[in-house]
Amino acid sequence: MRRPIRSALAGLALLPVLAACGGTDPYGEGATRDDGGGKIVVGSADFPESTLLAHIYAQALEAKGLDVGTQLNIGSREVYYDQIAAGNLSVFPEYNGSILTYLDPGAEARGTEETDAAVTERLPEGLEILDPSPAENKDSVTVTEETARKEGLKTLADLEKVAGNMTLGGPSEFETRAQGVPGLEKTYGVTFGNFRALDVSLLPQALKDGDVQAANLFTTDPAIVKNGFVPLEDPDGLFGTQNVTPLVYGDAVDEEARAALDAVSAELTTETLSELNERVSIDHENAADVASDWLASAGLA
Repeated sequence: MRRPIRSALAGLALLPVLAACGGTDPYGEGATRDDGGGKIVVGSADFPESTLLAHIYAQALEAKGLDVGTQLNIGSREVYYDQIAAGNLSVFPEYNGSILTYLDPGAEARGTEETDAAVTERLPEGLEILDPSPAENKDSVTVTEETARKEGLKTLADLEKVAGNMTLGGPSEFETRAQGVPGLEKTYGVTFGNFRALDVSLLPQALKDGDVQAANLFTTDPAIVKNGFVPLEDPDGLFGTQNVTPLVYGDAVDEEARAALDAVSAELTTETLSELNERVSIDHENAADVASDWLASAGLA
């Protein structure tokens, strides 16, 4: 039976920005595979929200009697994108703003419809995005409450005068991505004294301990509420729109599969995703069980 969901926490760690996997294995160390001969292969990146979403997609497809396999914890977009472009993966949980920036680093931040149209225009032949969900998870530059108070920080623009004396922590890609360090400099004139590349899981503790004075956390990371951290406002929209959106290899998904995935998107809100993330990352429930529970409650399984 589904336990009552606590709404006190805004959500969970889940990053569209992740360190690339090493080694020669295209799926990276720690990746799990369960092809099962499935005609539809659902993949995930190597952070909790992506894995949870992959389980939701896979189980929603299975509920329609479709043959489904999974390849989970593959790694960052720099790793998995080529796999879905080649047709080795059929379905992948994406974030429309992030995939747009990956396809076109110079793309401007836009609303959901404009972002989806721009992604569709730039995707190579064979790849498509389906309906976006209302669920959205964005990058942030976050500081401790003490730092925010001491330095008078409310927005990213406020960092301009103090960032030179601060170390920014984040996944390695954040240092070079257009919506990361270069974007902070271009959009807000903010240049940090140092950048420290850290695994996503280590960032909240590093911020709490003062090893970094600002961190690239995602807005549904439960550590924000738990520790009283302050995500700085982004008035100029550097981090854009980030709706959870299925990215598919078109030939691998028929109309029944598309309808199942669109039905998931229609029901998935930011609040719901945050609550499900809390169950996985804070309460340490099994992601597949959480996915099954929610699909049943939403009438999708």
